[in-house]
Amino acid sequence: MKKIAPHWQIIIALIAAIIVASILKQFGDATWVKSVLKICSLLGDLFMQALKMIIVPLVVSSIIAGLAGLAGFDGFKRMGMKTLGFYLLTTLSAVILGLIIVNTIQPGLTDGQPNTQLREVFDNAPAETSPTDKARFASERQDQAKDWTAIFKRMLPSNIVKAAAEGQLLGLLVFSLMFGIAMAQFPIDQMRPMRDFFQTLNDIMIRITQWIMVCAPLGIFGMMVATVHKSGAEVFQQLGPYFFTVLIALALHMFIILPILLKVVGGVSPISHFKAMKTALLTAFSTSSSSATLPVTMRCVQDNAGVSKKTASFTLPLGATVNMDGTALYECIAVIFVAQVMGLEMTFTAQMLVVISALLTSIGVAGVPSASMVAILIIMNNSGIPGADNAILALFAVDRLLDMSRTAVNVFGDSCAAVVIAKSEGETLYHNQ
Repeated sequence: MKKIAPHWQIIIALIAAIIVASILKQFGDATWVKSVLKICSLLGDLFMQALKMIIVPLVVSSIIAGLAGLAGFDGFKRMGMKTLGFYLLTTLSAVILGLIIVNTIQPGLTDGQPNTQLREVFDNAPAETSPTDKARFASERQDQAKDWTAIFKRMLPSNIVKAAAEGQLLGLLVFSLMFGIAMAQFPIDQMRPMRDFFQTLNDIMIRITQWIMVCAPLGIFGMMVATVHKSGAEVFQQLGPYFFTVLIALALHMFIILPILLKVVGGVSPISHFKAMKTALLTAFSTSSSSATLPVTMRCVQDNAGVSKKTASFTLPLGATVNMDGTALYECIAVIFVAQVMGLEMTFTAQMLVVISALLTSIGVAGVPSASMVAILIIMNNSGIPGADNAILALFAVDRLLDMSRTAVNVFGDSCAAVVIAKSEGETLYHNQ
């Protein structure tokens, strides 16, 4: 019997989850329904925790092993400049696209005037927002909303073990880069035991990733049943124009901008790359976490696209931390949308400041579900937009699907960088297709 491909397994799980959640919703708050939802949530939580469990050792081992395999600092500098240049290009194009789309559609206006119904929603946080979300954002607002330096402080954590335990990938990434570069400065024979250790560790983590992905359909099914059952339609009706504006912009970036860059800059077939990345994209869409999807992204880029482990180990962990095309685009649209609803006139200069803010904050955003909402709060507070707190809480009502979509764009952008850099390094791609 032919085995069902992983991406089809995930698609089947998504469809089944929607059907089951719809059926459960018909029975209201019955005790047995709560029990089923609790079991589904447990399955989803276990899958997410398993993915998060391997992030730290995978990132550390892959970066260090990749850098140790480069030809000294010159090899790192060449690949690093290419990677950062491509990431800057894609993120900037995403933010500018978002700015153009939100100003063209103007989802926060009705007949050229601020939408009074949406204004009322923003003035009164929706009931769908959970107390947990309210408490979390109240705390994070005090700590981060006006502290731009926090992004740079996270790059050099005072305690690397604590940073690893808390999943602070930015600090972990910088430390791993420094460690790998330092290793590359020593004679090859002297560093061979250490290099072999990290390479073996990386191989082991990839094998564990393969084991976890066998359980992906079950975990995604459980996660999506709970999510779909919880989602409400009331606030979504009010936020519909905003919702579809974000989806349109994300679709344009993912299916037009990035494929053009793939073809023009890298000489890579967009169709071949979409085929290679389908499992990673579905995982990103389902989990809403680029960090949790990183193991799957690395597997797809290496096994399906043919990118070398050296290139993938450098570009992808870096991208999962600093390259957030979908997030930056979303932040730009969300801030301008709220300004439109609140009747705040955003001049060209003010909007350019939003663009710069989106670029900076997207770098520091954690690759976990809904992390960009804090970044949006930072931008709105620094832009002087009133009603920021309630607006953020209102946007949460429709954020889940948007979060899933922008995460898929983030992951696809990272993978595009990996194949473009690999092609520039003379690697042969898509040999398995």
